[in-house]
Amino acid sequence: MGMSKRMTIDVDGLGASYLTAGEPGWPTVLLLHGTYWSRVWLPVIDGLAAAGLRPVAVDLPGLGRSEGELTAASATVPALAGWVARFAEALGVAGPLAVAGHDIGGALAQHLLAGDGPQVRRLALVNSVTYDSWPVPGVARYRDPDVVAATTAAELRAARLTAVTTALARPATEAELADYVDPWSDQRVCRSWMALAGAADSRYTLDLVPALKSDPTPKLLIWGEDDTFQEIRYAERFAAEMPATTLVRIPEAGHIPMENDPATVTRALADFFLE
Repeated sequence: MGMSKRMTIDVDGLGASYLTAGEPGWPTVLLLHGTYWSRVWLPVIDGLAAAGLRPVAVDLPGLGRSEGELTAASATVPALAGWVARFAEALGVAGPLAVAGHDIGGALAQHLLAGDGPQVRRLALVNSVTYDSWPVPGVARYRDPDVVAATTAAELRAARLTAVTTALARPATEAELADYVDPWSDQRVCRSWMALAGAADSRYTLDLVPALKSDPTPKLLIWGEDDTFQEIRYAERFAAEMPATTLVRIPEAGHIPMENDPATVTRALADFFLE
């Protein structure tokens, strides 16, 4: 599909897989996923490159196409944000980062901005977790070790298929859905995903609120208005409370607005990161 290509780079001795387009010298934008994988960013990768950016949609360790396996300790927001910082370093991204986060990836992005890691020059959140909006019930149930122990890979894959079908908020072909849930055919990915779900905790975003409220960094919120997982009222609250924040609403779009209106999402991201 278009110009995007999948590449691998070594982070902590393991292969980190990422989707990218554009040229290495162009301004890099890190695109972070949450309970899905880099596939959520595919609809906007070529457009961002066409605008003159170098989008990099990475798969977190043990998820998507990346090697490794997450544990309860390595799947927390601070631990994953630290991993993203090391990924950016491995990639040779110099200076303050430009970061966009979707879903729990948005918690990582907020942590990179408000934590003590590398500097962030611009932050975009796309239907991200904020405040106490998460974990949603379908994720929170995996905080119970008994649920995790009793869940087969086939059951988890079926649950992810249901979630993706809802998130897309549009008709999808069998092939498209199969592509979305393909990583979960691997037991290791299933275990990593359940570790991510088990470590999901809203205190990670709630704890950042005071720092975010005093942070002048430009922030962009892009939100599918019909999202049932991360409701737009959270975005409205964030836009009202955090300085230098713009909210772009995507009508008739669900949890993954890149899939419903890629042109508008691409333009909003490109305008913001090239400003």
